[in-house]
Amino acid sequence: MPSSDSKYDVKRALKPFYAPTNTDWALVDVPAQRFLAVDGRGDPNTSAEYTQAVEALYAVAYTVKFGSKGTLGRDFVVGPLEGLWWSDRPEVFVARDKAAWQWRMLISLPEWITDDFVEESRQAALAKKGLAALPALARLRTETLHEGTSAQLLHVGPYDDEGPALARLHDEYLAANGLRMTGHHHEVYLSDPRRARPERLKTVLRQPVARAA
Repeated sequence: MPSSDSKYDVKRALKPFYAPTNTDWALVDVPAQRFLAVDGRGDPNTSAEYTQAVEALYAVAYTVKFGSKGTLGRDFVVGPLEGLWWSDRPEVFVARDKAAWQWRMLISLPEWITDDFVEESRQAALAKKGLAALPALARLRTETLHEGTSAQLLHVGPYDDEGPALARLHDEYLAANGLRMTGHHHEVYLSDPRRARPERLKTVLRQPVARAA
């Protein structure tokens, strides 16, 4: 067992997927991961549902962290917020039509955290003052995601400036490399938008793909 002062950090353990340096699309092979997950839809800038989902994720993630450290003797750094985004019309992402977006917000879990441990932590979060009425806690669950072969890049700048990179993926990169999309668009938010200037925000953009028929 690791020493009590050794913290697992997914950003270091899975560095190719949390600290890429390429700013144009390149293929990676993403391993299976388990996450805390909450689903919803709508504009993340204005939707109360989105705000509550993120609040629920962090409430349970930190409850899991402190519970793991206290009862299992294993500590970890809470991972960055991540999101899967999709729509029946992929063009809404290039156009930034956020009201039409569906999303699944995620925070990664260390492999030793069981579903039972997550449920105990969720119940503990529900018991905390101010959180019992948080609707997203009732929808929070664990999910295993295995994206496998994916196109990925590091986007530096405002979230709303992602459009050209996504258009390049959809209109050029996929066809040029004989690929098709197979899963939801995935973003990993490496910067805190409350602290970093918009032009310095770092976001991993990822799209699972497969060879076109």
